[in-house]
Amino acid sequence: MQALILGGARSGKSRHAETLAQQSGREVVYIATATAHDAEMHARIAHHRASRPAHWQTIEEPLALATTLQQQAAPGRLLLVDCLTLWLTNLLCHEDPNRLPTETQALLACLPELPGDLLLVSNEVGLGIIPLGELTRRYVDHAGQLHQQLAAQLETVVFMMAGLPHPLKGIMPWSG
Repeated sequence: MQALILGGARSGKSRHAETLAQQSGREVVYIATATAHDAEMHARIAHHRASRPAHWQTIEEPLALATTLQQQAAPGRLLLVDCLTLWLTNLLCHEDPNRLPTETQALLACLPELPGDLLLVSNEVGLGIIPLGELTRRYVDHAGQLHQQLAAQLETVVFMMAGLPHPLKGIMPWSG
């Protein structure tokens, strides 16, 4: 099972993905994409680390997501990636402008070959005001394109709003 869990900031998407991972009964590998550039982000990352079950393996990978997925995927294992939009931000701000399309294509290409289960968490950013700045517009464009490609490819897509899951495609196992 592979699922994309989308939602706005503080919509409950990470909590929902973590609940599904716990209910799955699978071995869980949590792949965190955040990088701490300031004290507030350090605190957010520390909070997320402390809230995860101790028996989950955590890998922090801000750029090479496809490679990490390929290395960690296994039958009976669930990979939880949180979150794709932080990963996208890291790539947009990378000194090598070719890194973004290369990593995005690598991600899309590796998904059909991955054994085990996968939950991808991402922020839906296309519901608000059109951004003024060029970088922000590029970010919204890339996020929207990535979400469309993933939604077409993955079997399950869920939109989170106010902590409530709204299935858009497929069915979510383990949601008891």
